[in-house]
Amino acid sequence: MRETTPVRRRMRLAPVRPGGWWFDTLLLAGFVALTGALAAGHLLGLDLAVSEWAFTHDPTPLYWTARVFNLLGQGGWLLLPVSGALAVAVAWRRHTVRPLLLVAGAFLITTLTIGPLKLWTDRAAPTASVKEPFLAPEEAVEIFNQLPVGAYSMSYPSGHVANAIVWYGVIALLLACLTAGRLPVGPYRLVRYAPPAILLVTTTYLNFHWLTDGLAALLLGLLLDRLLHRVPWDDLPLPGRLRRWDRPFIQHP
Repeated sequence: MRETTPVRRRMRLAPVRPGGWWFDTLLLAGFVALTGALAAGHLLGLDLAVSEWAFTHDPTPLYWTARVFNLLGQGGWLLLPVSGALAVAVAWRRHTVRPLLLVAGAFLITTLTIGPLKLWTDRAAPTASVKEPFLAPEEAVEIFNQLPVGAYSMSYPSGHVANAIVWYGVIALLLACLTAGRLPVGPYRLVRYAPPAILLVTTTYLNFHWLTDGLAALLLGLLLDRLLHRVPWDDLPLPGRLRRWDRPFIQHP
């Protein structure tokens, strides 16, 4: 009796737009260049000027509006739970565990990059100049600082912005899978792009981050998002015991 060999899926990187690695290289080069410029003392005046303007232009209605919209970047009780719930819903509907791998991948890629970079760059937030322990703005704005414990020394890059780019990309993809792409492209793009843009503005206006914190997070977040979406989630090998729950799920809007 002839034995049959199991069919193996061919592992190929998933396509992203724009294609190729040139855009990834450009994003990485931009992040490195921006970090180097800050380390050399450039752009600090711009950060200080934007921060001072925000501190002196914060009427109560506008301030609290920005605070509410800034909640879009809360990872622990918003982004991760929403992504997890959508992944479970898609997994149940498509009879596959693969959406859960996507969420796990997003968690790993953000945890292993954003947090360590914050610790390494050791930059205070603008609010360190008005809270204890007090730091003068000219001290707080510096990068690769030797900051005292508790001086808000995890400002660069902005975790809210970088996380939002990755997680709202995941949420948009899972929504497309859950709805089988039946909605127009507009709503998916709104979910994917509007929250990161809002967070870039609100974190800067509220002085939670310097302007360049957000710009660096924009570059880093886009790079992480592209790397995450290059993974062929539908083709990753799974243990034999999960074969009954091993079906493709990706549905692009």
